[in-house]
Amino acid sequence: MEEVVIQQAELKALVVDKLVGAEVSEEHAEVVADVLIHADLRGVSSHGVLRTEHYVKRMLMGGMNANPEFKVERKGSAGALFDGDNGMGHVITKEAMDEAIKLSKENGIGIVGVINSSHCGALSYYAEQAAKEDTISMVMTHTDSAVVPFGGAEPYFGTNPIAYGFPANKHKPMILDMATSNVAFGKVLHARETGKEIPDNWGVDEKGNPVTDPNLVKHLLPASGPKGYGLGLVVDVMTGVLTGSTFGPDIPPMYGDYNNYRQLSHVIVTINPGLFIGKKEFLSNIDQMIDELHAVQPAEGVSSVMVPGEPEQWKEEARKIEGIPVPKSIYDYLKSQ
Repeated sequence: MEEVVIQQAELKALVVDKLVGAEVSEEHAEVVADVLIHADLRGVSSHGVLRTEHYVKRMLMGGMNANPEFKVERKGSAGALFDGDNGMGHVITKEAMDEAIKLSKENGIGIVGVINSSHCGALSYYAEQAAKEDTISMVMTHTDSAVVPFGGAEPYFGTNPIAYGFPANKHKPMILDMATSNVAFGKVLHARETGKEIPDNWGVDEKGNPVTDPNLVKHLLPASGPKGYGLGLVVDVMTGVLTGSTFGPDIPPMYGDYNNYRQLSHVIVTINPGLFIGKKEFLSNIDQMIDELHAVQPAEGVSSVMVPGEPEQWKEEARKIEGIPVPKSIYDYLKSQ
C-alpha cells in the first residue's frame, strides 16, 4: 500500500479542517487532531489520523454531540464524576485528566469517572499529559464487545485498554499503554488499509479459527489468554460498572448505529508522587530504575533493554523531523473537499 510522508503541522491542519467541516468547534478539533497525531508520531497508526473519517461520519449522522456542555460533580474530597454530554472523547478525556490532576495536587490522589463519552484515542496521550505535571496516572476505558473471553467462542468484553504513566526527572516518562486484547482492533484496520497480513494470534474468524488475513477477523483474542481476559474484566468493572454506565456486550458498537450516542465510560486515577515520599526523591528513583534497566545485559540479538513507551518515544523524535507516513487512501480523504 502506497504511503505519503507528511509533516506534523500540515497533517494537523488537514484533520482540523475535516472536523470543523463536520461542525466541530475549532478548539475541540485541534485537541482531537493533537491526540490522533500523537499516536501517528509514536507509530501507533491504529489510533492515528485514519480514524478521522469515522469521527466525521459519526458526527454528521448524529452519533456525537458537536456542542457538548460538560458537567463536573465532585464526589467526596478526591473524586469527581465528569459528564461529557456525548462530545468527542478526546476533548472529554483531556479535560477530565485536568480535573484529576487538580484533585491529586490538592489531596494526594484523585479519581475521575467519565460518563457519556465516545472513543478517546490513544490513552498514552493522557498519561503523558499527567506526567508533564509530575503526576502518576492510570487511565482506562471500556470498548464495545470484540474479544472472546478465555475459553469462549463469542465476544463479551471489548479491547478495554489501560495506560500507566510515571514521570521522571532527567529521563522521559515511562508510559505503558496496552489493550487487554492481544492487539487493538485499530491494528487490524490498519493492516486492512495497508494490505498486510497479521499474526495468527490477533484474531479469529466467525467460526473461532485463527486467521492471518485481516479482512477475515471477526473477533479478537485476549492478551496472554486468561491474564488478558482477567484484565479486560477489571477494566469493564472499573469503568462501566463503577460509573453506572453500560458494560460488556451492551456497549453500543463503534462501527454501526452511527446516529446513536455510545455513552462510553473512562476512569482516571492520578497520584501526587509526593504522597508517601518527597516528589524529588520519587522522580530520582524513577531515573535510577530507568538507568538500571538500561544497564541490564541484553539478550542475544537485542541492542539494549528499554522501558515501556521508549520505542514509541524514539519513533516520535524521528518522525517530528522526517515526517509521518500516512496511507495514501487516508491522505487523499483528508485532502478531499
